[in-house]
Amino acid sequence: MIARGTPAFRRASLALVLASLVVFGNLYVIHPLLPLISQQYQVSTLQASNAFTLTSLTLGLSLLLHGPLSDAFGRRAPLIIGMAVTALLTLGMAFAGSFTTLVWLRAALGIALGVLPATAIAYLGDSLQRTALVSAVGLYIGGNTIGGAGGRLLGGFIADHFGLQAVFLIVGSGSLLCTLAVALMLPAARAFRPQRLSLGSILGTFASHLSNSALLPAYLIGGLNFMVFINLYTFITFRLSAEPWQLGAGSLGLLFLTYLAGTLSASLSGRVGTARATQGMAWGILLFMVGCLVTLTDQLWLIIAGLICNAFGFFLTHSLANSWVNQHAAHGKASASSLYSVFYYLGAAVGLYYLAPFWRFAGWPAVVAGSLLILVLNLALIIYMRRGR
Repeated sequence: MIARGTPAFRRASLALVLASLVVFGNLYVIHPLLPLISQQYQVSTLQASNAFTLTSLTLGLSLLLHGPLSDAFGRRAPLIIGMAVTALLTLGMAFAGSFTTLVWLRAALGIALGVLPATAIAYLGDSLQRTALVSAVGLYIGGNTIGGAGGRLLGGFIADHFGLQAVFLIVGSGSLLCTLAVALMLPAARAFRPQRLSLGSILGTFASHLSNSALLPAYLIGGLNFMVFINLYTFITFRLSAEPWQLGAGSLGLLFLTYLAGTLSASLSGRVGTARATQGMAWGILLFMVGCLVTLTDQLWLIIAGLICNAFGFFLTHSLANSWVNQHAAHGKASASSLYSVFYYLGAAVGLYYLAPFWRFAGWPAVVAGSLLILVLNLALIIYMRRGR
């Protein structure tokens, strides 16, 4: 098993960070472009949001398949294949002649993207010593935040200067180069033991994870947390593209630099330690709630400060909950991790339709109120986890 601080640890961590840049960059590159897509294809804001939401939905559902396949056939090869297909689908979006075609390509993209969250944490669990695992997970999730922020920033900048088609051509080409680099760097999982693949064994493994009182609350926390977090960014782009701010795609992309606060908190999560994981999750959610309240102002710099607070708190909780699942899964770690990601991405898909009525009813203040209701529920789940220890 790989020890922390060794060349093999750095190589494996760097490869997964690079993979996460590709996967989450491609997933989120469209986020600051939603107002532009709404205008260019002459569709409503809710319809335009489907270009992101359906990707999250298919990604989440695909994990029900990717996790068991990874437990049966390995971690490395599916990851590299998924990255290559991701790059090709994004290149194809440059030639989408209609909004319907774009949405279908984005839906297919979600299936390819699902390989990474289904295999990455399990790969680390199969390759690293236990003392190195939390740190590596933090680095990997830090890569998620950089990929998400970088994809949005790059997408907004390219769209402002070169148009929508150029976004997909440039991001897709860069993704192919990164896929080659990961294929050269990523070693095989050292302690991988294939598990028998059958429908009965798959359903049995998922059922055992869902009946595990240590895992189910973490799944719910991950899904509910992301349900709020990602869709706050969706609605903030529509809020800030209107009066009095009227921000363009490039400026909206800059908003996602606030994700870098999540890079910091994810990388620091390893210092919290397993014994204080629930306490760290609670602090993350409380910071998230404070950030939501700060965004109620009309001052742009305070809105940005609130988003920074949101990102720091969200990714602290997410990193700790993700590590918690891997540490408390007695078997089928890829399936356990993929279930976490199923809840996570289905939360993103459901969140749009949960918050949309709040948005239509009273705009941003109502969206914040709806978000706080979910975050209070998450705090209750953490209290339950602490009592069950």
